[in-house]
Amino acid sequence: MSFLALTLLAPLLSGLTILALRRAPEALALAGTVLGLIGAVGLFIAASDGTVEAVLPGLPDMPLRLVATPLTAVLALVVATVAVFVLTYATGYMAGDPEKARFFGTMLLFVTAMQGLVLAGDWIMLLAAWEMIGFASYLLIGFWHGRAGVASAATRAFLYTRSADLGLYLGAFLLIGVAGTSEISATLATTGAPALIAGLLMLVAAMGKSAQVPLQDWLQRAMAGPTPVSALLHSATLVAAGAILLIRTAPMMPGGALLAIGIVGGLTAVITGLIALAERDLKRLLAASTASQYGLMLVAIGAGVPIAALLHLIAHAAIKSSLFLGAGVFQHDREGTGLDTLAGAGRARPGIFTGFAIAALALAGIPPLAAFFSKDAIIAAALASTAAPWLLPLALAGSVLTGTYMGRALNVLWTGEAGPARTPVPFMAIGMGVLVALAAGLGFSFGALEHVLGAQIEKPGWIVPAMGLAVALGGLALGWFMAPARLLGPLLAPAQNGFTVAGGMDGLILRPSLSIAAACEAFEQRLLAAQVGLIRNLGLGTARLADRGDDTLFAFSIWIGQQSLRLGQDTRSIDTNFIDAAIFGLVRRIVEAGARARHLQSGLIHRELALTVIGIGLIVIVLLTAPHYF
Repeated sequence: MSFLALTLLAPLLSGLTILALRRAPEALALAGTVLGLIGAVGLFIAASDGTVEAVLPGLPDMPLRLVATPLTAVLALVVATVAVFVLTYATGYMAGDPEKARFFGTMLLFVTAMQGLVLAGDWIMLLAAWEMIGFASYLLIGFWHGRAGVASAATRAFLYTRSADLGLYLGAFLLIGVAGTSEISATLATTGAPALIAGLLMLVAAMGKSAQVPLQDWLQRAMAGPTPVSALLHSATLVAAGAILLIRTAPMMPGGALLAIGIVGGLTAVITGLIALAERDLKRLLAASTASQYGLMLVAIGAGVPIAALLHLIAHAAIKSSLFLGAGVFQHDREGTGLDTLAGAGRARPGIFTGFAIAALALAGIPPLAAFFSKDAIIAAALASTAAPWLLPLALAGSVLTGTYMGRALNVLWTGEAGPARTPVPFMAIGMGVLVALAAGLGFSFGALEHVLGAQIEKPGWIVPAMGLAVALGGLALGWFMAPARLLGPLLAPAQNGFTVAGGMDGLILRPSLSIAAACEAFEQRLLAAQVGLIRNLGLGTARLADRGDDTLFAFSIWIGQQSLRLGQDTRSIDTNFIDAAIFGLVRRIVEAGARARHLQSGLIHRELALTVIGIGLIVIVLLTAPHYF
């Protein structure tokens, strides 16, 4: 468990520290990768005795798992080893770059993502790591994004691989749905039609990541990134991810899926081998070679011997990283990687050229170098396969082409004017030297490795090594002595053009896709404009109506106020002129009546009595005379 954590967390924490502090990036990067390598070595030793597993919280009923089986532990060890020495080389290569902190930080995140992918024990974890690899590779390929063509190369690589990633998602969810669990080992028990469909979908994903035909074009354009990026990307990380996916899922693959994998791999080995032979740039030659070698690995998987593919993946990781690192040294000297520019560059640096030559001979399959053993295993697997009539010719043709384009590269680097070597390259030489040593001697460890993996390869008789050696030597001789124009004849121009038909992927898929996207964007803009216009008009109309209503209400309020004021004035006038006048008049009349009545009260008794008598007399007269009138 501790080794599992160290393998993943050491590069991750170092990368995050570099990005946060932007100080001492070389030291932190080397510390992180060395600790990661120690963790991977410990993990390999622990996994040799039994599976190491860590279960982490995840989705409901679907926890995240990290699993180190002998297979995944070997892959983690390959990633960690290549990362240490590529970053050692990068210490010298990126010494003068002002953005080296960003470079080292992103490289360590790239390594972490790849370790997460190879150690993933469930599909959710694998998909997350797969996404991180795509994102980190996009950042690294586009590292010098200010230079012409770099941003488009990064975008192209991202779009090509992302398009194929749909196969992985569909295949993974199909397996999860059928098995009822996201645990990879459990889903590999799937059989029948679901296994066939999932296998073909996994092949689509691998075609994108491992640059198999017809999705090989992006890989050569990805050379726009720094050379250490190319070395890591081609040997142990991004491009290897497709082949690793198929190696891990191979136990599930039915015969139909295996045949499709083998045919795609064989065609890729031949077609991209021809492209490599026709190339005029060393790094692009090596990139086409990468696609071709992963094609050979798919041939082994298609033949039903994934262990042969794994051995070639391990050998190729050391070989191809060595070749790229050598190309980077020559690039420093000549400020370019065109083959015309590099003519004779190997003479100026005989030590680097020697390392490059050993790696080239190893890739061609010369004994006892590493790929001699793994290529023989692939040829033997193809020969023993039920699909041998298809797979064996393609594997042999791919192997011949490997020797041919490497023979041509060696010829170009050795012939011509030596010229001066610019500066000493100690870190670059150390990193490359160790990887060259691995490229030379790894083959002797394959027997012990097969024992750990529990999958012994049937040792071929003399015919397979003879065929392998013949095609390797024949290819090297052809490449050294014959120009590509003579070797390829009418195929030269199509090969230099990447065998594009009707514009290739650009013409058939990319440009139509971009046109459809542009049309969709234009439609969306028009729809948005129409929506905005409708909303604007509705808003303005509503505002006008509200304004008009407000004016009407204001005018009505004014009228009501005026009428109220007038009513108040009228009321006040009535109050003043009529009610007050009536009241005051009545008061005056009462006062006057009171005043007159007061005269009746004289206070003289005799007078009062006289008036009483007079009153009584008047009343009697009235009473006596009233009947005559009524």
